[in-house]
Amino acid sequence: MGALDFLSDYFSVSTRKKKRKPMQTVEIKVKMDCDGCERRVRNSVSNMKGVKQVEVSRKQSKVTVTGYVDRNKVLKKVQSTGKRAEFWPYIQYNLVAYPYVAQAYDKKAPSGYVKNSEQALPNPNAPDEKLAVLFSDDNPNACSIM
Repeated sequence: MGALDFLSDYFSVSTRKKKRKPMQTVEIKVKMDCDGCERRVRNSVSNMKGVKQVEVSRKQSKVTVTGYVDRNKVLKKVQSTGKRAEFWPYIQYNLVAYPYVAQAYDKKAPSGYVKNSEQALPNPNAPDEKLAVLFSDDNPNACSIM
């Protein structure tokens, strides 16, 4: 079949192939108060083309959509339910070097999360970061220094 597929590229009538969107996970922050709100958001997103999985966490005010979708279209679809929605602005606490920086710490964030800000990430040119990399196990020349 490989030869037929190869030859069919040369002799086919020009039919456009749709470029498939990449598989991705979209996380959206949505304020949901009741079961009705949760159901309305879930149904609106799950009816979209390309959606494989929808997870709704009312406690965290979070909707996670997995599938071959465009993240902006998912946001617009959630906003069409009448709910105020935005992309998930938080990252996990353990992924940040400085979680208590003023721009990263947020009282409204769910437990275990902080805001995703550049001030919370380490500066790669800082002297303490250079020393940590110098004696790291990932550095192949670390033994020659010791």
